[in-house]
Amino acid sequence: MRKTRVTAVAAGAALALALSACGSGGDKDGDGGSTSEPAFNAGVGHVYNPSDTKGGTLKMANDADWDSLDGGDMYYGYGWNFSRLYLRSLVTFKSAPGAEANQLVPDLAESLGKASSDAKTWTYKLRKGLKYEDGTPITSKDVKYAVARSLDKDILVNGPTYFGDFLDLQGYAGPYKDHDLTMANFKAVETPDDQTIVFHLAKPFAGFDYLAMLPATAPVPPAKDTGTKYKEHVVSSGPYMFKTNELGKTFTLVRNPNFDPKTDPDTGRKSLPDEIDVDLNVNQADIDKRLLNGDLDVAVSGLGVTAETRAQLVNDPNQKKFADTSAQARTWFTAMNSDVAPFDNEHCRKAVMYAADKEGYLRAYGGANGGEIATNMMPKMIPGWKQIDLYEAKSKPNGDIDKAKQELKACGKPDGFSTNISYRAERDAEKATAEALQQSLDKIGIKTELKAYPQTDYGKLYAGNVDFSKNNGLGLKVYGWGADWNEGFGFLSQIVDSRVIRAAGNTNFGVKDPKIDQMLDNALAELDEGKRNALWADIDEQTMKDAYYLPGVWAKTLFYRPERLTNVFISDAYNMYDYTTLGVQK
Repeated sequence: MRKTRVTAVAAGAALALALSACGSGGDKDGDGGSTSEPAFNAGVGHVYNPSDTKGGTLKMANDADWDSLDGGDMYYGYGWNFSRLYLRSLVTFKSAPGAEANQLVPDLAESLGKASSDAKTWTYKLRKGLKYEDGTPITSKDVKYAVARSLDKDILVNGPTYFGDFLDLQGYAGPYKDHDLTMANFKAVETPDDQTIVFHLAKPFAGFDYLAMLPATAPVPPAKDTGTKYKEHVVSSGPYMFKTNELGKTFTLVRNPNFDPKTDPDTGRKSLPDEIDVDLNVNQADIDKRLLNGDLDVAVSGLGVTAETRAQLVNDPNQKKFADTSAQARTWFTAMNSDVAPFDNEHCRKAVMYAADKEGYLRAYGGANGGEIATNMMPKMIPGWKQIDLYEAKSKPNGDIDKAKQELKACGKPDGFSTNISYRAERDAEKATAEALQQSLDKIGIKTELKAYPQTDYGKLYAGNVDFSKNNGLGLKVYGWGADWNEGFGFLSQIVDSRVIRAAGNTNFGVKDPKIDQMLDNALAELDEGKRNALWADIDEQTMKDAYYLPGVWAKTLFYRPERLTNVFISDAYNMYDYTTLGVQK
């Protein structure tokens, strides 16, 4: 994980440089200034259209359903970004343009965590005067309960496993299994008083503040917890609260009358709109049309416009000036499931690596405007990155049929085999990827059938469900991954560590290599930042040697900001617009 704030800031600086190279316009030095002059990339590195005017309705739309609005059960990056409107974690990323966005600042807590000398004990003190939407006080016990419930991946299947991985749980599995809301057996977290919370870790972790940033630390009142149904009405601790919530359709946020801005001096939240309306399951093309017509303010998924709209924008100067491009700490890839034969044989996996048409992969994401061909998994802005091209992605981007057939012979399938390719139904680029893979693999005798599943439950019920994947022969899984934070562990751990695999809700789709697990542990124990960053690259290289993942595209995203949107900037921490500062011209 990102061990120190210095590491994250360095990553942010690298990303700022990458962004400035993507085009002209805006603050080329990324110095956190502002401008009201429309220009391409005017929202990169500084604030576009600054304003402190409150009021109006911010209109947003998602091309799919939310994975969950529950802070303990969410994992999409846009959800973490958006949740800061109605939830407050112990610490958070600062709402600021450029590299400053990678800075962790206190949110519920008075300061960042206080660590013991061995980095195994972390203490936070909550601010005074914190309240829920109904006016009741927020206490440290509510934060403890929130962390405790997030441990239960049978109930809250989404979200990372970091607390379960690092806390000294001594067998504790959460309040749903323990049936004790007092959490007397949850000794890994102590609350000596209503303001103090102490975390006890099983092993040192100098970057624990990054776990305190997770929305799983947003307080939950035990008496209001309804388990899987809590997402229907999440109790607000932030500046906004839910007015309505029609699951799968739409929800509305309005101001939380019991939020006191005086308790929030460090985060940079602005809380400008009076209301925030979010429509769900809206076709991507329709979202683009509404953005360009001024009927919508933000595409909340953070994936930017479609490839078709991207081409339109970059070729029209009058529209391009309302666009921002952002290099992403994200890789689009296809996982090869080692639980499904013959992908339990590394040579069958390598056959896919050689056969895949990498240019076809890139075309699915809009060509050069959507990114570049990836040769390995880690994105370029992750500290320690090095290019690893074991399968000739750069020199033979259309594939190497001869080497692919050699690998098929080595795995005992000289005539090929049959398997299924899964993808998220709402993602047009993933469908195009699956189709491109189908065509290229057919050339070496690998016959595939495409399987589309809903984005919301892709990890819970389908691609990330171990039994479903195995029983339905999901040998290839089209997916993408963005860093939980801009550092090697923040990118790699949840997709390569075999110990995070559970029955459902997985993002590791089949990487099971004891060498990689040990390499991760070694990197965590390395206190020298430079050496540690080099170890992340070594893990990336080992993953490529194992051929568990077919890297597709290092992502670049094009965003559109309608003219009436105010306080617009790309957050380097989330690689999309910062949702906590946006306002609208009434």
